[in-house]
Amino acid sequence: MTSTEIDTLIRLIVQPIVIHPESIDIQVEKTQNFEQYTLNVHSDDVGRVIGRNGHVAAAIRTIVHSTINDKSRKVRLLINDHRNHETPAQ
Repeated sequence: MTSTEIDTLIRLIVQPIVIHPESIDIQVEKTQNFEQYTLNVHSDDVGRVIGRNGHVAAAIRTIVHSTINDKSRKVRLLINDHRNHETPAQ
């Protein structure tokens, strides 16, 4: 699969789950060994994408990890949960 096809696959899986599908953003970082896709959704939708005990996220990752890209690199999916941002100093 190409990067565009994997991006489309992630969008097709996530869009029915979220309330704000227009806020879906996927960033790709390519290295020699893997392609890392970072999924950003509206902050109200993070819980829906992660699911109770992370079951929804695990299912999405299972599908995405099973794909083989055109360069035979492993595919990773990270879900931005909006907790990693530092608040500005006041």
